[in-house]
Amino acid sequence: MSINRRQALTQIIGISTVAAGATLVGTSAFAATDEDGNFRLELGDTLKYVPLDAMATAKLAYETGGGCMHQVFHSIVTKLAESSSVDAENFASIPTALAGYGWAGIVGQGTICGNLNAAGMLINILGDINDQNSAVISASFRYYEREDLPLSSDEFVAGIGSTAEKSELVGETSVANSPLCHSSISNWSGANGGKPFVEKGERCKRLSASMAYYIVDLLNRAYAGEVIGVLPEAVASEETQACQTCHGTTETMGSAASVKGDLECQTCHTGHFN
Repeated sequence: MSINRRQALTQIIGISTVAAGATLVGTSAFAATDEDGNFRLELGDTLKYVPLDAMATAKLAYETGGGCMHQVFHSIVTKLAESSSVDAENFASIPTALAGYGWAGIVGQGTICGNLNAAGMLINILGDINDQNSAVISASFRYYEREDLPLSSDEFVAGIGSTAEKSELVGETSVANSPLCHSSISNWSGANGGKPFVEKGERCKRLSASMAYYIVDLLNRAYAGEVIGVLPEAVASEETQACQTCHGTTETMGSAASVKGDLECQTCHTGHFN
């Protein structure tokens, strides 16, 4: 489907608004058209998900340029555009280049990793995953924080089209302990004797492939009816839950600050002294 510049801008505004919103209740995507009959994603709309091949999606993410956020967002949207989804044409109309800003924690700021930024923007607009959007997003974040990444088995490396020789550029894998790009890169650097940021290329390409693989696997399981919210990787750690007993969202212990978040508290906060 060809679109003109005005239609493309309309779609960008629509999907960007959805990305900033809360978890959505599924509605008919076909009702989301403008006065000329062109598809427009509105706040509250969802597009129908269908199961994808996780490894094929990971391979496309690995092969795609434009930074981590674009790699993950583009690969999954593209595979959905090629799928049997009734919304395949609508997925194809999404200008995935809008995700290009997410590299290195939003244009190099080291904040939220683009892999997770992409996960939130994408999963929030998906339907037919049994209303588990929030749970899938949560599981994606906790997995990124806790898992030793990027995936490095021989099967995965071959599956995404990489080589054992390129594995030497990755070096040791690492655990981010945070959704922040800064923490992820710094921990990888420390695990590899102080490798500089400029040498992260192969490592981060594989990290995006790893996250695309995991996200698609989660979405496939949610689509099949598995309850994602009860998985260990979908809930806050015991340490974070302990912090939440005093720093709650509805009430706090005395003058303790109210906190909303399930990320690992102690990565940045050491008890009550930081």
